Amino acid sequence: MAKLSKSEIESYQAKGYVVPNYKIPDQMLEQLRQALEETIESNPDVRPEQLASIHTSKSGPSDTKGHSTFLEVARDAGLVDLVSGVLGPNIIMWGAQLFCKPGADGMEVPMHQDGQYWPIRPLATCTMWLALDKADQDNGCLEVMPGSHKKEIHYHHKTDNRGDLVLNQSVNDPRIHTLDSKFVELEAGQLSLHDVFLVHGSRPNRSGRRRAGFVVRYMPTSSVLCRDMDIPFAGYPVNWRTKPLWLVSGKDVSGKNDLVIGHS
Repeated sequence: MAKLSKSEIESYQAKGYVVPNYKIPDQMLEQLRQALEETIESNPDVRPEQLASIHTSKSGPSDTKGHSTFLEVARDAGLVDLVSGVLGPNIIMWGAQLFCKPGADGMEVPMHQDGQYWPIRPLATCTMWLALDKADQDNGCLEVMPGSHKKEIHYHHKTDNRGDLVLNQSVNDPRIHTLDSKFVELEAGQLSLHDVFLVHGSRPNRSGRRRAGFVVRYMPTSSVLCRDMDIPFAGYPVNWRTKPLWLVSGKDVSGKNDLVIGHS
């Protein structure tokens, strides 16, 4: 089983993100790539950067048609064990998404904090970003602002409805002007973990090379998905009332998370 080292945990706590010394097995990578191709083909009307909830089957007209491989990998014991290094032993997997940027017109993800549009309280999530292709500066890899997660600051955001953005929420706060950004370059099969309060985004892809990432969201079970909370619209629909949750490690210590809703 994969484990974060002490220094990796300390880096995550200090910077808000970490790239573990770990790569997924080649077979898993090929399975994910095949699932990516099939998912893009089965969702011809959805931009490949906006393939949300790709671990579940299509339940409504606005939903993405997902693929079982993504759910299988999101629940993989080795990956969950990595996440437990920063979240502890009691973990719920609550979301999965593809951010696949085509090589010619890959869309920008503006710098933002995920918690702007997630109804989780207390707000806590570790996001796993798994590279299905090599991700570098040229093809729009993840860009982060190390340390921006400290003190759990909710930075001011603005809404931007430009058609070339994956999300419509972007940070508009003078407090981040003192922070530097860093590119998180990954080889295919590598992954990064980042905190819900970390400011991050990615630039457009005009490289001619695809940049595909598989993203999984995990939260400690001391937090609760508040299904009726009023939150900003992120740019694509999410039905929080029926979103299924998976207990992937330990127990629901809050006792308030519905682990039945959304499961067929």
